Amino acid sequence: MSEVANIIGDVTDRRLIMFDDIVDSAGTLCNAAQSLMDAGAKEVSAYVTHGVLSGAAIERVNGSVLKELVVTDSIETDSRVQVGGKIRVVSCARLIGEAIRRIANEESVSKLFD
Repeated sequence: MSEVANIIGDVTDRRLIMFDDIVDSAGTLCNAAQSLMDAGAKEVSAYVTHGVLSGAAIERVNGSVLKELVVTDSIETDSRVQVGGKIRVVSCARLIGEAIRRIANEESVSKLFD
């Protein structure tokens, strides 16, 4: 079980976004969101690159204070992720395809992120 040690800054009445590279069990993410809400945040969303979502993660997210969890399709999405739930999956196919095209044409990949 994770524990939130500190919240830096005043989050009162703010809409907050948390960013992370991976979410597995979602315990830490949901605990952090709860701590932010307890500190006065108006709402909390999370954007994560890789949504592993193992075990009870989906149920944990859907039952949490998170407004939304957005993950990419960088790995296969669990079939339990339902339309209308709190988890939204966005495609990274166009970005990856464009990176491959640029590499093949010896163009700048870093310009994708300017």
